[in-house]
Amino acid sequence: MLFQKWCVAAALLCVTVAVTAQSEFPAWAYPLTPQAPKLEMEQGVIQKVPGSDVGLTISQTLDRFSAADWHPSDHPAMPLSVSNGRKPDAWACAYCHRPTGSGGLENASLAGLPADYIVQQVKDIASGVRNTALPKRVPHISKIPISQAVTDDELRAAAAYFSSLKPRQMLIVKEGDMAPKLQQRLFFFSPTDDGAQEPIGKRIVEYPEDYRRFELLHDARVKFVAHVPSGSIKKGELLVRAPGGKTELACASCHGANLQGLGNIPSIAGRSPSYIVRQLWDIKQGARNGAMAVLMKPVVGALDSNDMLNIAAYLATLPP
Repeated sequence: MLFQKWCVAAALLCVTVAVTAQSEFPAWAYPLTPQAPKLEMEQGVIQKVPGSDVGLTISQTLDRFSAADWHPSDHPAMPLSVSNGRKPDAWACAYCHRPTGSGGLENASLAGLPADYIVQQVKDIASGVRNTALPKRVPHISKIPISQAVTDDELRAAAAYFSSLKPRQMLIVKEGDMAPKLQQRLFFFSPTDDGAQEPIGKRIVEYPEDYRRFELLHDARVKFVAHVPSGSIKKGELLVRAPGGKTELACASCHGANLQGLGNIPSIAGRSPSYIVRQLWDIKQGARNGAMAVLMKPVVGALDSNDMLNIAAYLATLPP
């Protein structure tokens, strides 16, 4: 039922890249997938995932108020705001961001982020100062009522939990001229069943290794593959590391020498390239206006979408 509702919502909110009035809009980083194929739900059948003795049904894995926890030994005990949330509007944080904080292609990895930073970002979403360049993007719209419903105590408990987690390397980066041909899923893509390849062009092709375990079963151990264009990693390193270039400041001056964060500044190493490009583009387009985003505006002002692609490709190769 939840899957069907989301498909309907996505279909109603289908928009084209023209809404940005920008010919360079990185559409590949903002998948809407309004015609995602319906997956076989196998209702009532006990499901299993590799490396786990837990058994859950699809109805349980898609319960927004009881996050699927296939690998309890991978993380400490979750506070209720993370594991269960509070009906009717405060979903379990781990439903989308997973018990290990690994997140997915459509949202952020929270593991290891500063607790105060997490709190502020949720408050910025609630107030509207953190928005998206594609305002009808369903994953962002879904977060607004959650961020407005959560209490301060619930939010701080969740932030402290995710901040305590060690980030894991979830990306497999492959550089080349070709990438798998894609088919639509719910807010992300996966390779077509025939294994066809096509030129990668000016985009990053990112998908879960096992879309069913990721989309339906919410298995936090599912990794993601990112195909990046030939030469993009080196170009990105030059943009990230060299001061006095397009970005004026080397990213390490704020995000730390290893780009794993500094003080209340978040880590950018080892992050989903789709996520990184969305944030850079959102800041450049004025959709993000929180205090930290404002500091980033002069840095990203001179970047075009291809620069952002290169930066994201390089960051994806770094240990988180």
